[in-house]
Amino acid sequence: MTGLDEHGRPLPPFAGGEPETIVGFLEYQRATFAWKCSGLDAAGLRVTVGVSTMTLGGMLKHVAFYEDHWFSYCLRGNERQPIWNDDHFDADPDWEWNSAADDSPDELYALWQNAVARSRDLLAEALADGGLDRPADRPRRNGTRPNARWIAMHMIEEYARHNGHADLLRESIDGLVGE
Repeated sequence: MTGLDEHGRPLPPFAGGEPETIVGFLEYQRATFAWKCSGLDAAGLRVTVGVSTMTLGGMLKHVAFYEDHWFSYCLRGNERQPIWNDDHFDADPDWEWNSAADDSPDELYALWQNAVARSRDLLAEALADGGLDRPADRPRRNGTRPNARWIAMHMIEEYARHNGHADLLRESIDGLVGE
């Protein structure tokens, strides 16, 4: 990393190698997401915009699920965290989004922060054990195995897309704007 910006986000290296650049952009997107969700109470985490049902609280839980899904479950072949093992998704395919309204801000922030911490460690282990070309331990339903590069890039895309949503939501809550 090359330092922090005015919002405390780590800047990706400007001339790093591929692994450092990919991890740098993933960390930057994670930090942007953390900034957009920071300091909100339960009411703030439940705010919607227009006809959308999307909330920052739902987004915290959704991204926590995908951190665990891609880095732990797929890349490293671990069993799912207990919260994701219940049959909630059978009853409601959008369970992580919808159930977040019942969770406290502390629970949502901790769920996401713990998922990110695990993912950081698991990605670092994978990079040390085969680099970006290391295939996932668990194949997808169709039998294909993405490599660590694809998984990290997919999570950058996941955060970038949701950071756009978070911009709109946060601006509607308290006027916080910025990239």
